[in-house]
Amino acid sequence: GCRMRTPAWLGIASLCLGAAWAVPAREERRKAEKAKADLALYESLDLDNYDLTLDNYGEILDLNNYEELYDYGDLAPKIEVGTLAPRPKDPMALPNLGTTAETPKLQPPTTAGPIHPAPIPAQHLPSCLLCLCIGTSVYCDDADLEHIPPLPPETTYLYARFNRIGTIRAGDFTGLKKLKRIDLTSNFISWVDADAFRLLPSLQELILPENRLTALPELPRSIVRLDARLNRIPSTGLRPEAFRDLKQLQFLHLSDNQLDYIPAPLPESLRSLHLQNNNIQTMHQDTFCDSQDHSQIRRALEDIRLDGNPINLSLFPNAYFCLPRLPTGRF
Repeated sequence: GCRMRTPAWLGIASLCLGAAWAVPAREERRKAEKAKADLALYESLDLDNYDLTLDNYGEILDLNNYEELYDYGDLAPKIEVGTLAPRPKDPMALPNLGTTAETPKLQPPTTAGPIHPAPIPAQHLPSCLLCLCIGTSVYCDDADLEHIPPLPPETTYLYARFNRIGTIRAGDFTGLKKLKRIDLTSNFISWVDADAFRLLPSLQELILPENRLTALPELPRSIVRLDARLNRIPSTGLRPEAFRDLKQLQFLHLSDNQLDYIPAPLPESLRSLHLQNNNIQTMHQDTFCDSQDHSQIRRALEDIRLDGNPINLSLFPNAYFCLPRLPTGRF
């Protein structure tokens, strides 16, 4: 009987040892298979779009509007940071510091009502609390504004799109001698004071589409681009010869208004004229070219849009002889 029991115990022991050895072996095989699967998954990933390096960072992100930084540190209030630990809530937890002079108690206010802080004058309210200031650019897009906020004196670019601004006053831009671009797209502007923009010596771009304008204000001679598309401007809303003296004007976009005629004379600097979707029905032969000078060549004016108007351009063949290409429209 003892001889039979001994082989049985040996068999059981060998089985147990085999199982113990099999566990780490299976674990090693599982890890190896998982590593192979992870490697295959990694190799199948498309990493072509993950190549953002310092070499091509400027190509992917356009930083042209982030001008030189302007230091507003002098305008920001300085905050003193104390070094005292916070006071424990339990008075019994305070350490015994010995006898000290008694702190005078504050007298209760004599007025019955609550005390309100003094209002901050509007001219002292930093516009960068309402808008985002980056360098000399001020971004006030979609800020629920009803008027132009006070701007830092070094402002060069203003973006105040998608607000509820209804009126532009002459004092809104007083003293902003470095202001180059004003973008007021998609507001409720129906009135602009005559001198609101005229006195800005550096203004080059005035962007006013999608408003309610019925007249254009006087413009500074530095203007290069005027965009007043999608307004309600009739021909009577333009001053006579409004663009003659704007020797820097290159882009004049007045499409989707209520113009009855092309606003001539146009400066020789003009490169792009967009007047589509107005009510223009006729044209003078001197609108673009000097009918007395048949040797004239007007090389700059290459983009003229007159489509969407009730005018037949084929009725005015002598109006285009000086242009490098014909206007776009119905012939």
